[in-house]
Amino acid sequence: MIDISQTTAPRSDQLNADDLIGGPRTITVTRVSKMKEPDQPIAIYFEGDGGKPYKPGKSMRRVLLRIWGSDGEAYAGRRMTLYRDDAVQFGGMAVGGIRISHMSGITSPVTMPLTVTKAVRRAFTVKPLAEERSTEKPAAPKRTLPDVAREKARAGREVFEAWRDLLKPAQVQALAEIEGELDRLMAETDTRDDGPPLDDDGFPGFAPPAEEAA
Repeated sequence: MIDISQTTAPRSDQLNADDLIGGPRTITVTRVSKMKEPDQPIAIYFEGDGGKPYKPGKSMRRVLLRIWGSDGEAYAGRRMTLYRDDAVQFGGMAVGGIRISHMSGITSPVTMPLTVTKAVRRAFTVKPLAEERSTEKPAAPKRTLPDVAREKARAGREVFEAWRDLLKPAQVQALAEIEGELDRLMAETDTRDDGPPLDDDGFPGFAPPAEEAA
């Protein structure tokens, strides 16, 4: 696939609304830094930012303050979803801006009033961001020497003793603590393998009644 969205990315030292024309983006914060610009006093760096941090405007800073608190250093590792809002105005014109739709660390939507113009305030809602699911399969539990010994014992005494002959002396000594358990497992397996007990006629099963035998 040829991603043409990369060819339309504006040149800038920060993430801006045009970067999100292709759709929302969920970011993971790596650090927050103070900036000298009075209109953009903080920069939020995130994984894969390409040197273009998110510099939230005053409204979104109020959202961050309300939900994540005032300690910017604590933002590292948290996640949020950013989207382009075409209705954002600047100088009385709709120029588009970045808004936050979802944030981690909350379990239910959070609604707060935000200033749209000097005379207008509207409710703004941020939804919970689901926890990121790991794609890595959990590692299989490591089997210990006693675990393997029990497995071999369940296969019968002949299998167990052949396996034990391959062990080092220290390993054989380590199994002494569960020797009784291993003997029981081998006995249970060997008993099942022997089949049902034989009757007087030499065949397994119940002996025929005396009158039938006669």
